[in-house]
Formats: sequence, C-alpha cells, structure tokens
Amino acid sequence: MVNKQTVFLVRHGRTTWAESGRHTGRTDIPLSPEGRKEAAILEPVFEKVDICLVLSSPLKRAFETCEIAGLSGRARKEPDLMEWDYGKYEGLTTGEINEKVPNWSVFTHPVPGGETLEEVALRADRVIARIRLQDGNIVVFSHGHFLRVMASRWLGLDPSFGKFFPLGTSTLSVFDYEHEYPVIRTWNGPLLTSACAVSRLEDGSPEEGRETIEQNGK
Repeated sequence: MVNKQTVFLVRHGRTTWAESGRHTGRTDIPLSPEGRKEAAILEPVFEKVDICLVLSSPLKRAFETCEIAGLSGRARKEPDLMEWDYGKYEGLTTGEINEKVPNWSVFTHPVPGGETLEEVALRADRVIARIRLQDGNIVVFSHGHFLRVMASRWLGLDPSFGKFFPLGTSTLSVFDYEHEYPVIRTWNGPLLTSACAVSRLEDGSPEEGRETIEQNGK
C-alpha cells in the first residue's frame, strides 16, 4: 500500500454536558465558552496544511469546532461522523448507569434504544473507506466514542478495542501509514501541543515533524 495521506482527527471542544460527564449522543448542544476558547487554538494551525478533504459531524459541537478552526467553508457534513446514539442512556453519567447495570461500558454492554457497537463500527468503516480513496491530507471533526471506534477500525482491530483509546475533548490525533501499515501517529494530544506539532510537520521535514507529533502524543 502506497499512501501519502495524513488524517487529522479533532474531537470537539468542551460542552456543559461533557464537563459534567453526561453521555452526549444526538443531543445537539453547542460548545461551552471554554470549549470555544480551546477550539480557537486550531485557527492558525491548518493554514499551511495542504488539505484535500474536510469532514465534520453535523452536530453543533463538532461543526462549531470546525468553524472556529476556519475550515467550515470547505467542510462536508457527514452523518456517519455523528456520536454514538445512546438511546435511553442519553444525558446520564456512567455512574448513574452503573447504579442499574454494574460495570456497564458502551464497548461491552447493550445500549437500550440506541446503537450497537457493530452499527457504530459500520459507520466508522464507511468513513475510513471514503478517506482511503483520497490522495492527500484529510481533517475530521467528530466525537469521543465514535473516534475511539474509528481508531480501532483504522488499525483493523475489533471495534471493542476502542475501550483502550481514551479520548478527551479538545484533542487532536493523527492517523497515517508506516510503509504499508495504517498507524496512529499520535493520540489524544491536547490542542496546544499538537498544534505546534502540526506546524512543524508542515514547515520542516516529514520525519522531523512526525517525531515531534509522536513526542507530543505521549
């Protein structure tokens, strides 16, 4: 496999629900003031990046992050990038769910009235297939649990491996390839440090930039 693309994945900025630990699936709430400040860090980051495709979840918190980053004019809203449908667990914290279902996890237990893990994985697979048709850099704006499933599927792993990829709000992750193998170059990088890494990737040599991204992603 010869592939020249790099995929930048942004989990949206903070929201009031995220700050309180509530599961936010399809509830369409905006960024909090702090989330908007964090998203603003991205504004100058992609100015020098040669981007062939920008994809965003249509939900406000993701598209607003894309807009603040200065990429909404080029973005295509992609429904497959929406967050997991949590069904009856929408708006609840993990602690509240565990009171009824001990040791519950979205990666290991059913979601009543919502999506199955396999359904989310199918969406992730469709996004990845679309990305791999491109020859260039792609920026994706999406959500925590969905991107964790996408990371698993990017590597060809079972989607349940998403439980091993914690992902905070206002973070930048990078997928690309090493030889013929899909790899995760950095994961869960705070926007400030990862933004610096992206700038070096574009301004310096590819290997130098990638080393910086790896270090900032630790």
